[in-house]
Amino acid sequence: MGKRRKSRELAVKVLFHIEYNHDNPKEAFDLIHERFSQGKSSISFSKGLVFGVCENKKTLDKVISQASRNWKITRMSQVDKCILRIAIFEILFMEEIPPRVSIDEAVELGKKYGSEDSSRFINGVLDKIYKFQEKESEPNLTWEAVRE
Repeated sequence: MGKRRKSRELAVKVLFHIEYNHDNPKEAFDLIHERFSQGKSSISFSKGLVFGVCENKKTLDKVISQASRNWKITRMSQVDKCILRIAIFEILFMEEIPPRVSIDEAVELGKKYGSEDSSRFINGVLDKIYKFQEKESEPNLTWEAVRE
């Protein structure tokens, strides 16, 4: 398993913890890292994901809501939301990571940590976002308004 996948897994665990405990992201990261991390190589990238998602959570949730019109974000599983937030953060804010890599990694995380349907759901939402970014043809998805 690659270093970045381990980092993403750690980030999912930290964000999931924050969802239920409303801890400070730094304290939550330190706690989860101490108990579940598999090495020091994943710390920097994972920390960047956690803090980036926490800082941009409202924006990321708007994007999720717009891309999944048939599902209210409040009805989504916490694990799926954490995975989607990480992938969308990568797609929108980390230009050095190809969007297809972020999508593939999110689908794999959904298979490992989500429900039976998580990977398909995550793929569908992220694919819609990716296609919009490529074509900018979906009139109801307004990324510029969302990213403000």
